[in-house]
Amino acid sequence: MILPDYFYIISLGLLGLVMGSFAGATVWRARARQLLFDKDTGGEVDDVEWKRLRPLTKASTKADRSRCLNCQKPLRWFNLIPLVSWLYQHGRCQACQQPIGRFEPLIEVSVAAVFIASYVFWPGEIASSLAIAEFVVWLMAVVVMAILFAYDAKWFLLQDRHNLALAVVGTVTTGIAITGSSNPSETLLSALGAVGVLSGIYLLLYLVSKGRWIGFGDIKLGVGLGLLLVDWKLAILAFFMANLIGCLYVIPGMLSGRLGRQSQVPFGPFLILGTIIAKLFGAAIIAWYVSILA
Repeated sequence: MILPDYFYIISLGLLGLVMGSFAGATVWRARARQLLFDKDTGGEVDDVEWKRLRPLTKASTKADRSRCLNCQKPLRWFNLIPLVSWLYQHGRCQACQQPIGRFEPLIEVSVAAVFIASYVFWPGEIASSLAIAEFVVWLMAVVVMAILFAYDAKWFLLQDRHNLALAVVGTVTTGIAITGSSNPSETLLSALGAVGVLSGIYLLLYLVSKGRWIGFGDIKLGVGLGLLLVDWKLAILAFFMANLIGCLYVIPGMLSGRLGRQSQVPFGPFLILGTIIAKLFGAAIIAWYVSILA
């Protein structure tokens, strides 16, 4: 039985909302663990933020229940329905009536949108077992990238555990590509080239600037993204798109005075956006560019 496209689109949208909710919860727990680590190692910790997130560091499952970050009241299942609960509660906690914020619905809707876009604009047929496996692994990567994107955007840090998770998912993607390739060695070299583009260039910038221009987390991120793209040509496109998006963000910000010369700008989100664009639209963009040159 062949199901209609709208069935898959709706299903992926709902799954994306759920996984986006998971990604958002993971971001807050990761931040709580980071604050605990900083506190234990003598680092600077914002007392207000630590007070809000400290309950998320509890080890037991019972104590680690999702809760309002303002009043610490544990949330019931009907408070945790992705997007629906936020809309029904008008973006406020039912207990304390404090604003929940826009982070949760934004990450939920964003992951759902990328899930749907991935199906609609997937570069190839999702028919064979290998193609289905590649698509499923890509969706897993989207969730990890959402966590990395959100954490870096909020706190200017790409955590090693999530970079490692993306590298593992990227390795699986490269393995699938090699398995289905008629020339495995060429595919492997292409994947290594992609890593060289997205990680090697930033490593060079890091060494030249002694860490002033770019963080080491971006270099680690480039490894996972390169393995995820497999194709070195797509990696070059992702690199170009990341810098283009970065310029479109930074230049207007500087002209308006919102950003200064010393302002911190996280580059991880730009790399992730560039990678998603390259993955879904890269083949078409490259073909269009080649046709212009021909």
